Formats: sequence, C-alpha cells, structure tokens
Amino acid sequence: MQARLIVEGYMSGEHKSPFRGFSVEFTQHREYVPGDDTRHLDWKVLGRTDRYYVKQYEAQTNYVAQLLVDASESMAYGSGGITKLDYAKKLAACLAYVILSQRDAVAMSVFDADLRTHVPRTGNLASIHNLLTTLAAMKPTAKTDVAAVLHRIASTTPRRGIVILLSDLFDDELKVLDGVQHLRFIGHEVIVFHVLDPCEIEFPFQGTVEFDALEDVARVMTRPSEIRKSYLREMNAFRDRVREGCERNRCDYVLTNTSQSLHEVLGGYLALRGRT
Repeated sequence: MQARLIVEGYMSGEHKSPFRGFSVEFTQHREYVPGDDTRHLDWKVLGRTDRYYVKQYEAQTNYVAQLLVDASESMAYGSGGITKLDYAKKLAACLAYVILSQRDAVAMSVFDADLRTHVPRTGNLASIHNLLTTLAAMKPTAKTDVAAVLHRIASTTPRRGIVILLSDLFDDELKVLDGVQHLRFIGHEVIVFHVLDPCEIEFPFQGTVEFDALEDVARVMTRPSEIRKSYLREMNAFRDRVREGCERNRCDYVLTNTSQSLHEVLGGYLALRGRT
C-alpha cells in the first residue's frame, strides 16, 4: 500500500505525534464498524441487545481527526499524470495511516455541494481498508460548496477534534473562511491542504487555448500570453487571502502543489508541526 510505504519508509521516527492518543477513561458506546478492534466490544451489551457495540474512551471521544475530501468537478483537473482529486486521495490515505498508526482516531467525509459519503470514526489501523475503498470509489461530480460542508460539520460534531480539509477551494473564499471560523469557534483544530495543479499556480500555457470551466458550462478561447500577468496576480491574491484568513483563525494552511511528492508535502508539514 503506497500510504504505508510513504509514511513508514520516509517519516518513521521523524516527527512527534500531531494527534492526542487514547486515555483509559470510558465515556460511552457506539455501534461496531467492521475493522474496529474487537477487544473493545462490550460483551454485556451484546448479550442484552444482540447488537455489537464498542466502548469509547475520553480521548477517543474528544479528539477525532476528520478528513474532508473535496470531490467536486474542478478537482478532476490535472495537467500531468495525476489529477488534484487523485492527489488528494493519496494524501488522505497517508494522513489516515499516520493517524491510525499513532493509535489516534479518524473519520472521513467526501463532499461536493454536500456531504456524499461518510466513513465513521475508528481507531483501528485494520479499518483503513474501509477508508481506502471509499477513496478508490470517489468520482468528481457537481459543483462545490465548501462553506456549507464546514458549517454542517461544525453543527454535527460539537466535541473538539481536528478537521483536515483537502480541496482546491475554488469557491467563495470569504464563505469558506467563515466556515473555518465556525469550526474554530467551537474548539476544533483546522488544517487546510490547498490542493492545486502546477499549471494553476504557474499558468505556463502558450499559443491559443480553450479553457473549460469544469463546474460550469462556460468555455473561453484566449491567448494565455495576454492574460498571464492578470491571472497570476489574481491567483496569488486568492491564495494570500486564504492563507491570511487561516492565520487569523489560527489554523494551519498548507499550499499543496500536485507536482510535489507526497513525501515532500506530508513530511515537510509534519516536521514543521513537530517544531511548534
């Protein structure tokens, strides 16, 4: 599995755990999910109800890392051998492997204009196969509404946790940052991986090019040399606004160029986090 090779082969021992581990204080039950550690099954509840429930503990309940993966149509773009969505899938798999390897808990949601698929939280590394199956089945569809999804997560997960967003953020950034602020207000830590293709960052196109807006019907025929300067000015300003908004809300912003290796992106971020 590529996620395991990247995490173990490159970063093993190079960073401190960025997530809080388990405690032993029991707090509540939740329904068993395939892949959960059977050692935490409550056999007394099984005997009374004929249903499988696992025990949750204080740190499990309070500190769950939620992966939010943008699967809107704009994420289908890729100028090289990998699309933004494929890159986000691999990055999410690596993050899940790191979290579960450290005996922390993870959940995952796939979204576009709304939440499409949800994988319930688990703290068992064996259950990563459920996450990988969901990631493999993801297809880019529809427009995105990042802000609505962030507000929904904030409203449905009142306990403190870590929310990790993987998206190109091609949406109204003021609304997106308002969603980030909502998560921060109720105590969540937020990490934003801003996933962009190198051509979106550098705009290296030549000649006459027809651009197709993936989340709209509009197509534009133009000469890139005539708009490169203004495009780069707007793109850089967009990235700066998102980064500065994240900083104001005291959350991590990671510009993620899909031409970079996952080792470089994830290893660099975890090394930086370990020093803070």
